[in-house]
Amino acid sequence: MYPTLSDMIYDLTGWYIPLPIQTYGFFLALGFVAGAIILYNEFIRMERAGYMTGTKEKQVIGKPATAFEILGNALLGFLIGYKVVAMLLNWKGFTDNPQAFITSADGNWIGGVAVAVLFAFLHYWSKEKEKLPKPQEVEITVFPRDRVGELIMIAAITGILGAKLFTWIEDWDAFLADPVGALLSFSGLTFYGGLICAAASLMYYSYLKKIPLSRLTDAAAPALIIGYGMGRLGCHFSGDGDWGIVNTAAKPLSWLPDWLWAYQYPNNVINEGVPIEGCMGKHCYILPEPVYPTSVYEFLMTLVIFGILWAIRKRIKAPFGLFALYLALNGMERFTIESIRVNQRYNVLGLQLSQAQIIAICLIIAGLGLGVFAWQRYKKKL
Repeated sequence: MYPTLSDMIYDLTGWYIPLPIQTYGFFLALGFVAGAIILYNEFIRMERAGYMTGTKEKQVIGKPATAFEILGNALLGFLIGYKVVAMLLNWKGFTDNPQAFITSADGNWIGGVAVAVLFAFLHYWSKEKEKLPKPQEVEITVFPRDRVGELIMIAAITGILGAKLFTWIEDWDAFLADPVGALLSFSGLTFYGGLICAAASLMYYSYLKKIPLSRLTDAAAPALIIGYGMGRLGCHFSGDGDWGIVNTAAKPLSWLPDWLWAYQYPNNVINEGVPIEGCMGKHCYILPEPVYPTSVYEFLMTLVIFGILWAIRKRIKAPFGLFALYLALNGMERFTIESIRVNQRYNVLGLQLSQAQIIAICLIIAGLGLGVFAWQRYKKKL
């Protein structure tokens, strides 16, 4: 396993390049990038089809920089300079534990002041170049595709916080034992918590910006599933504990790679298992028994779901239709994989279900209900 991107590069090339990037965080970022690209192109397609239009917004141009803006940029510059200069001067300490370094009081005052002055001056200078004798109010058209950056940022922040929140709820004792570590770690992210919180925030954003919610969700469906799949790859390559139950059964197919059937996750990022003999470093543990690599299975299943959504996205004309299909397929995928995953179980009407399975059932029902609603409403307009 590769707790950090440096470990992966070293294994592939033999060169150790100290980088402060966790493997899971790297794949999570790739998921957001892939989602942004897909969402942007889907917005363009929907705009051309007439499903989405731009909205008028008023802006004032030609104003000089205000004291508040200058001070805000100076503060941002100070925080960046304070940390970045100290990071460069102590690169090894930073890469050994980037989360602890970022949240500590360690920094460089000279770097902070220098970058603060630079940021304040650059903002003042840029405003001076654009300043007019008399500021003017202009009206511009902003299309949904122009808001992809904001949408992804909102989804990333609220999604990660929501994923953390649901993880803490599911394992409250672990959170109380190390709340700071639980907050900063990229491991232990409950996808459905992220989906629910991100969806709520994006619904509110779409209302504010007058983006049709039905078209936004349909455009986001392929992006959501591919982003989820990339995140699951990060779970596997980092070994963050998101694996299955013990699997000591014989391989059903001789040509199947061992790691695809049962895997022990050596050097996993959470140090789970027993010590690896002769290993030196922070991540020297291996599971005593092989388990199902469920993260790999989920990645493969998400590719299939993405292929289905992408292939039929132009044929489903009913608003909310594609998103309804996404909800149902995603729920079925997650309910199925949970049967061989390690998770806390709850008694629900005599059935032992995980938190994810309970939510998955709700998503399947919601997807079917939304699909019927979308089709009925679409038929009335024909």
